Amino acid sequence: MAERIVIVAPNWLGDAVMALPAIADVRRHYPDAHLTIAARAAVAPLFMMVEGVDAVETLPGRGGLAALTSWTADATTLASGSFDAALLLPNSFATAFTARRAGIPERWGFATDWRGRMLTRAIEKPCHPLHQAAYYQALTTALGINAGPLHASVRTNRPRARDLLHEIGLDPDEPFVVFAPGAAYGRAKQWLPERFSELASLILRERGWSVVLVGSAADRAACEDIAARVPQSGSRLNRVIDLSGKTDLASLAGVLALSHAVVSNDSGAMHLAGAAGAKVVAIFGATSEARTAPLPAGAEAPAAAVLTHPVFCRPCMLRECPIDHRCMRGIRADAAFAALPITNNQLPITNVIT
Repeated sequence: MAERIVIVAPNWLGDAVMALPAIADVRRHYPDAHLTIAARAAVAPLFMMVEGVDAVETLPGRGGLAALTSWTADATTLASGSFDAALLLPNSFATAFTARRAGIPERWGFATDWRGRMLTRAIEKPCHPLHQAAYYQALTTALGINAGPLHASVRTNRPRARDLLHEIGLDPDEPFVVFAPGAAYGRAKQWLPERFSELASLILRERGWSVVLVGSAADRAACEDIAARVPQSGSRLNRVIDLSGKTDLASLAGVLALSHAVVSNDSGAMHLAGAAGAKVVAIFGATSEARTAPLPAGAEAPAAAVLTHPVFCRPCMLRECPIDHRCMRGIRADAAFAALPITNNQLPITNVIT
């Protein structure tokens, strides 16, 4: 019986959110175990908002190919936890190598990337496509852990988010819509700035709600471009506010939870919005909604409205579109506007093909 378990989390925010159902399954299966999540600094704060996690360890090394040279620091961090078992959600060779060098007796994961011999329980990958959350659950169910619902929920600090909104002159009790126009994977996942600005203009004119742009510092240029395209009314409401680069993960989750709705590309912010219980309008182009659609926060939480435009080449899974980005160009602003809830009690429509 494992008494101290560490789950090594995925490196990307969206994947980390989609791992939450499998993490919840492990928690239920081992109710008395001490459960630690080990994660990169960029996503570690997410797990501090997750029910049932006893501790969060920030891995000091780096992910991807850089892990080949920074594994020593990660191994030292993992070794200090005196864990009985490690569940390895990343598929990399470096993750398994690091867990073994940390001296963790039980190491569980998919037998990928030539690492099977370093795992004490090496599970074969599913042979058919799955939603990423179901993919992680395929690992835990193969370990004898019953699968629960595909829900992903985080606790949000709403008072902190309300203070932030007050600081920028926005009344958090008035309706506002959040735009998350970034996507770390590449521009092929991003809806066009002119479409976001057209949607903002519709919201301002037809609803009189404010629009709040969010993202990392890397998304600032995209947010500034969108804001610059929208005529400002100058009134207390009915304006566009750029918060890009001004939130950490906890305050972002709070802002998303307080919003009337969130319009987002397939991104970490989209998944965080779903986990925060927000009404999400998710725009999919290069990537597959069957694989990465946002999860609801619970059985009573709103389902996301997923917007797509059918073209022969999607989902291509490319970072950059080699032709004319037609999958995104075909999604109109009025379709996204129609998917927005009118009142707080109205749920978005789902799976809109434009």
